[in-house]
Amino acid sequence: MNPALVLLALLASVAAQSQDHYDMGWVNGYRQGFNFQCPHGEVIVAIRSYFSENDGSDRLWSFECQPTPAGLGEPSDCWWDDINRAGMEWTSTCTRNGLVAGVQSKYFESTLDREWQFYCCFYKRRCPYSCMKTTDIPEYYREEGELVVPSYGYFIRGAQTTFSGVLRDRQWKYILCRMTDFDCEFDNL
Repeated sequence: MNPALVLLALLASVAAQSQDHYDMGWVNGYRQGFNFQCPHGEVIVAIRSYFSENDGSDRLWSFECQPTPAGLGEPSDCWWDDINRAGMEWTSTCTRNGLVAGVQSKYFESTLDREWQFYCCFYKRRCPYSCMKTTDIPEYYREEGELVVPSYGYFIRGAQTTFSGVLRDRQWKYILCRMTDFDCEFDNL
């Protein structure tokens, strides 16, 4: 095969890969706030982000939703939960045993970081169990990040996030839980 054609094909492949992040259905532009909510009765099951140092050390964000199982019923109440402060570590689990059904965020130039808030929904009095935290997402600061809930029946209940003031980026550990098939009377974090 002609070496020039091989090189041309390789360069075309690399160029296409470097532009992949433009077609991901991002909910924000760099340095812009956003408010994302799943349709009623659905929760977030996938999160993707793409970092750019040249665009304010910020990330583009994309979310995917999925209907909850019929046995969980319809959400009886939804609300915006705790908010963090830009540049600070943050741990948030939906209160009242809620599940994450949305996210809103505002960018702050002064810290090159964002404030975050989860939109949580309550499903009767179901209780979480078999909870776990994911590994760091992204694995290293400034990398592309992606979470896909690993199996049906697990739900995002919150997250723990750390901020690097040097690298101006966040890593996330998402809190995933299963939900009981019966009503319970207590908050179980």
